[in-house]
Amino acid sequence: MRRLSRRRPGKLTYLMLTAIAFFSFFPLYWSVVVASQDNSALGKIPPPVLLGGNLWFNLKRAFTMVPFEKALINSFLVAGAITLSVVLFSTLAGFAFAKLRFRGRNILLLSIIGTMMVPTTLGIIPLYMLMAKIQWTGTIYAVIVPAMVNGFGVFFMTQYLSEAVPTELLEAGRVDGCSTIRLFWHVVLPAARPAAAVLGMLTFLTAWNDFFWPLVVLTPEDPTVQVVLSTLSAGRITDYSLALTGALIAILPLLVVFVVLGKQIIGGIMQGAVKG
Repeated sequence: MRRLSRRRPGKLTYLMLTAIAFFSFFPLYWSVVVASQDNSALGKIPPPVLLGGNLWFNLKRAFTMVPFEKALINSFLVAGAITLSVVLFSTLAGFAFAKLRFRGRNILLLSIIGTMMVPTTLGIIPLYMLMAKIQWTGTIYAVIVPAMVNGFGVFFMTQYLSEAVPTELLEAGRVDGCSTIRLFWHVVLPAARPAAAVLGMLTFLTAWNDFFWPLVVLTPEDPTVQVVLSTLSAGRITDYSLALTGALIAILPLLVVFVVLGKQIIGGIMQGAVKG
């Protein structure tokens, strides 16, 4: 059999990768540079490209001018609770639609997929009326509960589990006396871990960046991160150093989530590549 020779990447490949890494990292670096300067320094020509000495001062201003600490706590609670519930319920529903047989399964799945075609803004008014009727306006429950499960998560996990979990493995487990819950816990969850990590990261990112619904339903004294960021950038003259200091604070938790889930995400990509 003819052995295929492996070609080493050339200089052009490394040059392209370096350029992509630079352009990907530069916005984050520029945010740090702006956050470490005062607003007057940003009007200079050429603009500053090195770190200044005002980062700590701008951080203190951000936490003084708006309730940033309260907003961070609220965003962590909202994004964390939504992520856990979406991953759990979507995995349960995906297992049911992918591997269990029951009447009306296809119609129900199509109905769930159909909810993805409805714009979210169309439900804002009736959802607010419902939250006001049950007296949840002004509380984080109004942000968490409506987002505890979504059609994309159910569809995503259904598609993944239909291929990742062999039906023969589930049948062997049933022969050994495993109940459906034990099959889900011991067979489905370990197989769903890479997809759950991807879904968890996307869900946390979406919940953390949500702006419109928290702005509508929460009070100014009890906001989320994106709401206080809009407050920092408001005014007749925008203080870009202060606004990007707040943006830098808001970005850091997302970087932590990616670092924590990155191994699972890369493992899932490599697993799919091997199967392909």
